[in-house]
Amino acid sequence: MKMRYNLPVFLTYTLLSAMVMLVSDVTGGAVGQGYFAVYPTMDFISPLSYWRLISHIAGHRDWMHLLGNFSFILLIGPILEEKYGSWKLLQMILITAIITAILNILLFSTGLMGASGIVFMFIILSSFTNFRSGDVPLTFILIILLFLTKEVQGALKSDNISQFAHILGGIIGSAFGFRYHK
Repeated sequence: MKMRYNLPVFLTYTLLSAMVMLVSDVTGGAVGQGYFAVYPTMDFISPLSYWRLISHIAGHRDWMHLLGNFSFILLIGPILEEKYGSWKLLQMILITAIITAILNILLFSTGLMGASGIVFMFIILSSFTNFRSGDVPLTFILIILLFLTKEVQGALKSDNISQFAHILGGIIGSAFGFRYHK
């Protein structure tokens, strides 16, 4: 048996995020905060601000934050990358990252860092894997209800977690699910 790099998008994303966390640890957080986080305002002249619109999904506050996100990504990822293909899934990730970052800048006075929006996009998108024409799976409805209940409850707490990114990721996942459903 030989090892195969079978899921290029998920494996590359996972390895990149782990490397960012490692370098961020070594630099005392300077790399993560400096290059892999969205700030509440955007400097339209700085190329770094445009980089952050995407790169924030690879930066994480700490190892527990990273492990929590990538536990879900590695669990759900293979199903999604096989169903939608690497290129389409990469596009979904990048679109979700950019929309989440821009709306966070426009609507909130807080920064944004981590893969949580991507995780919730994947969770909702995965519920479309068994959609059939003319019906809505009960699993999709239950995931939406549980997801919204959890995020609305979380939004009432002061915990430095962007429930907005979670909810927006879920909405974008639904849009992709309906758009690419065959």
